[in-house]
Amino acid sequence: MRQALWPDGIDEHAGEIERYFAGLLHMPVEVLLAVDGDAVVGFAELSIRAYAEDCVTDRVAYLEGWYVEPGHRRRGVGRALVTAAKAWARSQGCTEFASDALIDNDASAAAHQALGFVETVQLRCFRKSLEPAT
Repeated sequence: MRQALWPDGIDEHAGEIERYFAGLLHMPVEVLLAVDGDAVVGFAELSIRAYAEDCVTDRVAYLEGWYVEPGHRRRGVGRALVTAAKAWARSQGCTEFASDALIDNDASAAAHQALGFVETVQLRCFRKSLEPAT
């Protein structure tokens, strides 16, 4: 499911999962799974950030990743994951909950808005490699 959500990181997923369960990776802070019978059909990865766009506190619960298998979408699985994520956030003392989506991911934006998230800003991120200092 992580590969379906983040296909660009396909080579890192197995190692990250292994390090997470070995206690060597501390991000995400919490992982929630949606289960149907014996099958995992969705997940939410959560963190607490010191900053999130348009948030006013310095301890913001953050929905880092949210995925539901296509055959289980529009059945309340995503809503149940977000509801559980909000409960977790409150238990951590957070008063704000944030997330993001790629600027062209209209399906994700619609899902967020359907669950009460309010779009605050759109931005483009940039990266530049730096040569080592000499």
